[in-house]
Amino acid sequence: MKDIIIRGNENNGKIRFFAALTTELVNEAHNLHMTTPVVSAAFGRMLTAVSMMGTMLKGEDETISLQVRGDGPLEGIVAVGDCKGQVRGYVLNNSVDLPLKPDGKLDVGSAIGEGYLTVVRDLKLREPYVGRVKLQTGEIADDLTYYFASSEQVPSVVALGVLVDRDLSVRAAGGFILQLMPEAEETDIVKIEENLKDIPSVTKMLDQGLMPEDIMKKVLNGFDFKITETVHPAYKCNCSEDTIKRALISAGREELEDILAKEGSTEMTCFYCNKTYKISEKDIREILGK
Repeated sequence: MKDIIIRGNENNGKIRFFAALTTELVNEAHNLHMTTPVVSAAFGRMLTAVSMMGTMLKGEDETISLQVRGDGPLEGIVAVGDCKGQVRGYVLNNSVDLPLKPDGKLDVGSAIGEGYLTVVRDLKLREPYVGRVKLQTGEIADDLTYYFASSEQVPSVVALGVLVDRDLSVRAAGGFILQLMPEAEETDIVKIEENLKDIPSVTKMLDQGLMPEDIMKKVLNGFDFKITETVHPAYKCNCSEDTIKRALISAGREELEDILAKEGSTEMTCFYCNKTYKISEKDIREILGK
């Protein structure tokens, strides 16, 4: 089933929502980065969130980055998205293996530990917008809910889920973001809270075959809403030989001259897709010449 993100709003403009099915892109990330189940769950939640948050952007060259740094064994995750829902990312430790929690779920919170969530919106202005909050649980969805409320003053509900199959592939992934606009009333909040009490987890609904629109019908039961946009997200790295060569410049003249003297050439691997580029002696000399 093809990945999809829908966005829309309650007809009176009191609520806006984003809902996603991201199984294919999260599975692609798992295959590229060879992640263990708990890392797949953490990484998949981040990629799902950034794919939805990316559709909040207006310009095609704008990007949004989510960065988690914690004292747990996973160490950190970076996920980047754009307005089309295209994402890429990497994890600092892809081999974390932890016991399941007592309820049988993957222990993402312990894998990440205590630390910080950073949101960077690059709107191609002089400086990017940067928001940073302390992790509340390390489960990603709770931390983003806290971020929206404290840094952007937007009351939100964030739900994310990744279901890993027995063969370690990603069986289902997705989530939703629900945000209350200033026009929302107390009765609207109560109705949403009641709805949320009655619905299963995101992974359970996706595993039952529900699509994002079906999930929003449950979350917004009793509300009239409309879908205003649909996009098909994907895991897509934008690396190229040129971008890798530009990155090599940051090594500095001394380091490049040392590579020439000792090895003559070098290899560089993209963090986002693990593709390896061979940089020849000629390439390094051209970089030094510039």
